[in-house]
Amino acid sequence: MKRTIIITALVVIFTSAGLVVFVKLTSGENNKALNFAEARRGDFEISVSNTGELVAENSVDIKGPNIVNNMNFRAAAVKILDIVPEGTIVKKGDYIANLDRTNFNNTLKDEIEILKKNQTDLEMKILDTAVVLSSLRDEIRNQQFIVEEASVTLDQSKFEPPAVQRQASLRLDKEKRLYTQRQKLYSLRSAQSSSEIRTLRVITGNQQRKVNDLQTVLAGFTITSPGEGMIIYKKDRMGNKIKSGSVLNPFDPVVATLPDLSSMLSKMYVSEIEVTKISKGLPVQISIDALQGKNYKGKVVQIANIGEQLSNSDSKVFEVLVKLDGSDPQLRPSMTASNKIVTKLYSDVVFIPEECLHTDIDSIPYVYTKDGTKQIVIAGESNEKNIIVAKGLKPGDLIWIITPDNIRKFTLAGNDLITEIKAKDKSMRMGLKNMRSGGSSAGTTSAGAN
Repeated sequence: MKRTIIITALVVIFTSAGLVVFVKLTSGENNKALNFAEARRGDFEISVSNTGELVAENSVDIKGPNIVNNMNFRAAAVKILDIVPEGTIVKKGDYIANLDRTNFNNTLKDEIEILKKNQTDLEMKILDTAVVLSSLRDEIRNQQFIVEEASVTLDQSKFEPPAVQRQASLRLDKEKRLYTQRQKLYSLRSAQSSSEIRTLRVITGNQQRKVNDLQTVLAGFTITSPGEGMIIYKKDRMGNKIKSGSVLNPFDPVVATLPDLSSMLSKMYVSEIEVTKISKGLPVQISIDALQGKNYKGKVVQIANIGEQLSNSDSKVFEVLVKLDGSDPQLRPSMTASNKIVTKLYSDVVFIPEECLHTDIDSIPYVYTKDGTKQIVIAGESNEKNIIVAKGLKPGDLIWIITPDNIRKFTLAGNDLITEIKAKDKSMRMGLKNMRSGGSSAGTTSAGAN
């Protein structure tokens, strides 16, 4: 029994020891593997990556009533009482939103009261004119009879003494003058009344049109769709979506939009440092967060000339628009898009991880190789992870990712490249000096240049 226990204990001890040795050996090999990187040859791309959102290239604005250009209303903000949910599919004439018309209804009521008063005044003026002119016409007819009587009296007085004849003649002249005056009075009163009636008709007509315009505008407070599509909420200047309870800007009365989903853009904002690397027509690789596994292609179609400062950023950014190739019914506005703009593409070059490259105070770049060499290299352009090595390394060379402990034991190699490196640096400094002084203009390298 004791012998069995001793044998079991020895087996356990030796097994544990073996496991410890195995773990140390394997961990040591893994650590060594993690300390080195391999110089690789292949295609090398330089890109600018940024996140944006999808927007429709073309869209139809759904607008509320144009109050600003209507002189019957003062320019006032209008509140949205109700609006259909964003993403709703609508047809032409379908209900979209309803605006608060409380204040404007009061204005309409006041104008209707003024219209009624104007109509009453016009009717009263027409009736008064009819009565007055009718009375004047009666007076003219009566005066005409009086003139005829005076004329008969004058004819009969020819057998009377001269004084009677003279008196009859004077009476006839008097009655004729009165008849003429009454005719003139009638003409003046008729012209005056006609002018007053025309003025009241104009005032009433203007007021009627004003009321009609107000009623037309208020009818527009119930907004319907101008066409078919998907409702997308409009954003205000602060980037907030206009929805139920929002106040509609009278100078920009757009409530929502109907985007054309057959042509989509990815809108992103690029920093002022990276925007200089971008030009129109560059290819873009696009992925949509909501559509995992789907990738799209596109190209840069527009770069803003003037930068802006977003509310959540301290630096200036420029708006860049990327047009997606083709169409996909699954794409929707406001989807988050990851954009990768390939600014340059180099073919068949050697590159290494950027953290493998070191420089001293003399700015000469070098790497530590696995075989114990401090190798001077000529470095080229870099991307987010790697950097091109034009000379000094060949594909398959293993180099230290971190600085090794015993760097004094490493042998320096590649001294013949120092002259070329300094000449390259001098040329670059001269180019920068010329650019600053305006002596020359810098050219741009197109995508795909080697």
